[in-house]
Amino acid sequence: MVVSRYRSRTGISNLLKVLQPEVRFEHVTFGFKASSRSNHYTTSCPLYGGISLKKKKNVKSQSNLGNCRSVKDFEKLNRIGEGTYGIVYRARDMRSDEIVALKKVRMDKEKDGIPISSLREITLLLRLRHPNIVELKEVVVGNHLESLFLVMSYCEQDLASLLENMQAPFSEAQVKCIVLQLLRGLAYLHHNFILHRDLKVSNLLMTDKGCVKIADFGLARVYGIPLKPMTPRVVTLWYRAPELLLGSKTQTTAVDMWAVGCILAELLAHKPLLPGSSEIQQVDLIVQLLGTPNENIWPGFSRLPLVGQYSLRKQPYNNLKNKFTWLSEAGLRLLNLLFMFNPQRRATAKDSLESSYFKEKPLPCEPELMPTFPHHRNKRAAPAAENQLKRSKV
Repeated sequence: MVVSRYRSRTGISNLLKVLQPEVRFEHVTFGFKASSRSNHYTTSCPLYGGISLKKKKNVKSQSNLGNCRSVKDFEKLNRIGEGTYGIVYRARDMRSDEIVALKKVRMDKEKDGIPISSLREITLLLRLRHPNIVELKEVVVGNHLESLFLVMSYCEQDLASLLENMQAPFSEAQVKCIVLQLLRGLAYLHHNFILHRDLKVSNLLMTDKGCVKIADFGLARVYGIPLKPMTPRVVTLWYRAPELLLGSKTQTTAVDMWAVGCILAELLAHKPLLPGSSEIQQVDLIVQLLGTPNENIWPGFSRLPLVGQYSLRKQPYNNLKNKFTWLSEAGLRLLNLLFMFNPQRRATAKDSLESSYFKEKPLPCEPELMPTFPHHRNKRAAPAAENQLKRSKV
């Protein structure tokens, strides 16, 4: 069933009844196959088929809309940020006294109803359960039909605000700890045939115990074969893969892995690696760093839709080693694999988890030893959230 919008009381009620007693993805083997040329998953997987399903318990209804509670059960404490499709508050569940994140779903101002992007995020998150994926606890309703809130596990900080508030860069052991957790969460998503499509430091949350969680699934998609065209204008510019910049509408897990490379490099350098201000400049920065792509290293490159719109500089060298002179051979090898121009040769999350970089000294630190600054996220005024919003609009 394809659902675009729910505009009536009956429609929203039916939606909420469907959403609450949900099923979730489990850690099971799907028997998926990799493409003959690539390790990036491209096999079709029905959303429900072939998956071990487990029903989620119903939430006792305090509302006449399905089984959802009312947002009045929650006390908003402060605004902490703004995701792709909604405003996020720190709030207290007045029943359990638990601190949670309350995300108000952004509605279409011109048409009544729930945006399909929000439906995608809700239906995906209700099924996902992994230590490194933000948890959607329940959906609650506001004072009117077009007011929905997602109740999510609360994380004390995000990596963007951490980077802004730290006086010294992350140590290499801390960087490894963060990236390993990111890769575990991403391997779970890709194993379940889900592309995140908007990975960046501001979408990586961290608890006060140092647990990293992938957040903001407003652009996420379930994918399969045949690969359906998707809009290339996804992923914040600084983390956008070259195939997207050059107009490819075929997207695989490789688009997320390019973003992982950008995040790893940003954590190591304590600043964004490729901070372009336009798509033209972004492509130029990539070429400056990695060299000029060609058909030998990236078959099909010259046939990408937007190649003719760029005048690529002649850069025969890969400058990653000059950028990270202190990084070990294993670290440089991992970065180079994440930054492969050819998406079919780019490292997968599963492969990256086995990288020798994470097995050499300095070893990844324990999550509990990660630096925390929860007061930056908990305080009433949240300038860091405004800075993240500026970042997300680049």
